[in-house]
Amino acid sequence: MKRTKIVIVILKQKTENFAPTLIEQVKKEFGKDACLILIATLLSLRSRDSATLEVCRKLFKVIRSPQEMLKLSCEDLQFLIHSIGFYKNKSKTILNVSKVIIEKFDGKVPNDFDALIAIKGIGSKTANLVLAEAFDIPTICVDVHVHRISNRLGIIKTKTTAETEKALQKIISKKDWSNWNNLLVKWGQNICTPISPFCSKCAIKQYCKQVGVKKFR
Repeated sequence: MKRTKIVIVILKQKTENFAPTLIEQVKKEFGKDACLILIATLLSLRSRDSATLEVCRKLFKVIRSPQEMLKLSCEDLQFLIHSIGFYKNKSKTILNVSKVIIEKFDGKVPNDFDALIAIKGIGSKTANLVLAEAFDIPTICVDVHVHRISNRLGIIKTKTTAETEKALQKIISKKDWSNWNNLLVKWGQNICTPISPFCSKCAIKQYCKQVGVKKFR
């Protein structure tokens, strides 16, 4: 069995009782709504998941669609999300994204990568996560955890997230693309931390080359 496949099998088992990812929790509480998943993802950028979730709970009591979002002024939105980082920029981005979705896509979040990244404020990471979580389209969403752990494992050797996405697509079965992000986010938050990872209790240590790891627990 390929090393990546073994890692996936082990991580699926070991992360069963881990706290859900932000988007998993949003879907659990608010349903599989592409608009809310997109907004939650935009809010989460450079913010802690716990803080983002609390903001989502507050915001989604007020808005559930791009149309409802545009009823808010920028100041109103800033007030609702001010407890997370970069809230002023995020307010402008979310309002612009909502406006474009209404004007160009009849108020519905497009299920196409090129259409999504053509909207100012939506990058490849956000687009891939929305496609995977809202539309069940296989994608590899590369965030800091996916980039770090994939390189740390030694299964790829890349410098940028774009390089990481392309490299992973070549070695991971397409049916596991979306799982890779989910599993590595959980593993990265709990075990394979950026600094001094918990290698002593890592269930996939024997499959890891520990690239770049100078100190571990």
